[in-house]
Amino acid sequence: MKNFVEELRWRGMVHDIMPGTEEQLNKEMTTAYIGFDPTSDSLHIGSLVPIIILVHLQKCGHRPMALVGGATGMIGDPSGKSDERNLLDEAALEKNVAGIKGVLSRFLDFNSTEANAPILVNNYDWMKEFSFIGFVRDVGKRITVNYMMAKDSVKKRLTGESGSGMSFTEFTYQLIQGYDFYHLHKQYNCLLQLGGSDQWGNITTGTELVRRMNDEGAKAYAMTCPLITKADGSKFGKSEGGNIWLDADKTSIYKFYQFWLNTSDADAEKYIKIFTFLAKEEVEKLISEHNEAPHLRLLQKRLAAEITTFVHSAEDTEDAIKKSEFVFSNYTREDLEGLSEEFFTDIFEEFFVKGLTQAELSADTDIITILADQTNIFPSRGEARKALAANAVAINKVKITEAYGLSAADVILGKFILVSFGKKKNFVIPVEA
Repeated sequence: MKNFVEELRWRGMVHDIMPGTEEQLNKEMTTAYIGFDPTSDSLHIGSLVPIIILVHLQKCGHRPMALVGGATGMIGDPSGKSDERNLLDEAALEKNVAGIKGVLSRFLDFNSTEANAPILVNNYDWMKEFSFIGFVRDVGKRITVNYMMAKDSVKKRLTGESGSGMSFTEFTYQLIQGYDFYHLHKQYNCLLQLGGSDQWGNITTGTELVRRMNDEGAKAYAMTCPLITKADGSKFGKSEGGNIWLDADKTSIYKFYQFWLNTSDADAEKYIKIFTFLAKEEVEKLISEHNEAPHLRLLQKRLAAEITTFVHSAEDTEDAIKKSEFVFSNYTREDLEGLSEEFFTDIFEEFFVKGLTQAELSADTDIITILADQTNIFPSRGEARKALAANAVAINKVKITEAYGLSAADVILGKFILVSFGKKKNFVIPVEA
């Protein structure tokens, strides 16, 4: 068996670890779980770390368990949150749980027959049987209020450091999550709970419940990884357009690939360890080669390729690379007309502006009015005129002047006009029939 803790440690993925955890993992195959909160019907790249940890766990010979919080999702985890979440209704929650199960199944084979085959569970399956009185009698009496209030996630909310207090509903969250650990310990001999560093309080409540609700000597362990941040201090996992999702229908594969390709050097050196399964020697070699020629962006290219293949497929990665290479090539109008609509839309998706109709193109409307008033590509007519005078505007990669008149002949692929301003700014005018 490979040393799981050692593998995560060199990758910078160990934050807190309970005494005895590493010894237990080195002793025998151990079942460990991570919970996933069903706040959406998919998962974004913020959930990649726990997914990757479960994959590492299985690769090291242990049994990974993914818990989808159908019950805890009804409450909302207060950890790291300044305000209480809006409660989801059962229909929305059921949809989200099904969506998350689908995403997790792409990375962990829950139908495997191996000894350490992954397990997928939903805590609603056992929590739905509890009555309120039954829960407070059998579980609530095991943990004191003093113990629960000592947790950082609770203290910050109660002292006003974060938000405006905490409802009783949220206060019970750590008890319910703690009971999950007890249930999985009892039913599956699950000995370890894993999670982000903000989960330490909830996880250790679980280890306490395991000890207090079992016979003396029951073992339960805890381990967390650091929360991922960017080198500039900004939040990891979001682009200007919002979350980067693991489903192609929410975030295109090209956009997903580009997110990783645009990573800074400092972040790429950290992320290549966290988000790939490359061996230590190969990672160190890559970092060394990158530092010798950072302009080649070897780290970013390898990071983007590895993680896009892991989340999607090798074929999808090849397609994303082709699209990326096209964007940075000296493409012409003829090249644009040779693209498929899907290819064009994918690479220019974020540059779409207000559209025009075919009738508006055939009218005798000057180019400045179109660029400034009708599409808002330029904030004013003066700015548009200035850019045209500087020979900085192109239609479908062909430079134009103020005298130019748009027509149906400028529409490519039957529905688009590409406007470029300078070397890097692109805008797409959709044209309707």
